[in-house]
Amino acid sequence: MKIAMIGTGYVGLVSGVCFSDFGHEVVCVDKDPAKIEMLEAGEVPIYEPGLDDLMVKNVAAGRLSFTQNLKEAVAGADAIFIAVGTPTRRGDGHADLTFVYAVAEEIADSLEDYAVVVTKSTVPVGTNRKVKELIRKAHPELDFDVASNPEFLREGAAIDDFMRPDRVVVGVQNERAANVMADIYRPLFLRDFPIVTTDLESAEMIKYAANAFLATKITFINEIAALCERVGADVKQVSKGIGLDGRIGNKFLHAGPGYGGSCFPKDTKALARIGQEAGMPMQITETVISVNDETKRRMVDKVIDLCDGSVSGKTIAVLGVTFKPNTDDMRDAPSLTIVPTLIGRGAKVRVVDPQGLREGEALLPGAQWFEDAYNAVQSVDAVVILTEWNEFRALDLKRLVELMETPRMADLRNIYSPEDAKEAGFVAYCAIGRRGFGPDGWHG
Repeated sequence: MKIAMIGTGYVGLVSGVCFSDFGHEVVCVDKDPAKIEMLEAGEVPIYEPGLDDLMVKNVAAGRLSFTQNLKEAVAGADAIFIAVGTPTRRGDGHADLTFVYAVAEEIADSLEDYAVVVTKSTVPVGTNRKVKELIRKAHPELDFDVASNPEFLREGAAIDDFMRPDRVVVGVQNERAANVMADIYRPLFLRDFPIVTTDLESAEMIKYAANAFLATKITFINEIAALCERVGADVKQVSKGIGLDGRIGNKFLHAGPGYGGSCFPKDTKALARIGQEAGMPMQITETVISVNDETKRRMVDKVIDLCDGSVSGKTIAVLGVTFKPNTDDMRDAPSLTIVPTLIGRGAKVRVVDPQGLREGEALLPGAQWFEDAYNAVQSVDAVVILTEWNEFRALDLKRLVELMETPRMADLRNIYSPEDAKEAGFVAYCAIGRRGFGPDGWHG
């Protein structure tokens, strides 16, 4: 199959590279000349483990190429994937479809032979029908179909998710389009990965419903964690106890500083807006958004309390600022709430993150960047673990204590036990949903 992938952002690039590894001929299109030049040089503009090697391999095999010319890319293509950004529209929370519709119109001007136009971007219900209308209006005689093929890629594990998915969702209007999509995903079908074929609207809704449900699980356990702190329970034990129930499952039940990233914040807001416009408010989703925002703000209070009620004039080391490990993505990361607030309260904040500097330096003005956790904690008044990168999971706690001015830890990912922290010599420790201690003894 010949595939044109329009957009080389996170979704487009990962999908294009993986499709080429299936054996398809893939041309990735982007209007940014600097990005195309970088890709042609074998450089990946995002951080995703294993993506650079897989890209170089398929370029060398002649199955993957990059261009700015959309017209050339779609010529002879069996499928054209739209994988451009759909950011939250300012003011109303809805997904901004400007780029999707612009690409649809450009496809209409370029396409000559039959192809399936596939929306890979996350879009509100009804978008694919609108894409079809736009193309039909611009080119009434064109023979084409549209399909919805939402992505379910976890940043940091995207290649594995693409190659070994829980399911592939394909929304179509007829058998002809279904057959094209089946040919594209045949390598997965032959290995018995589920291919779920639906109508267009159901495919669009599946994406939003899935992300809203996962965001709800995260927010639920964070709210339970807050209650655990008040009543003396341990959220890690609670999570294990409920996660063993097969109806609930143990994934997305790890208490932390709130969800962030490119999907959950944007998609929950979009789903809430879809419900409002349909006259069916998504009350659970709206509450999830509110509670998640409050969770991030509550983390600031935990750090301030750890520092005896004030961070003014204190130096704080923050370990990890990307929204999750194994990515350089800073979008809606808890750090974007926590770090600026601490700085605004008079703290000097030092930051360590293996991949966060590229985006984070501009997003966190006033923070000092360090490459190593041990250098960052020298003479600080507190250390905050905010993102659970592997290199922060096995720190020498006694060494940290020796280097710090005042050995206090806010473990906002529950990596270490309070017992280990106390044994290492920390004088104060707090976590999420479990007991901590201070100079006056144990609490929570």
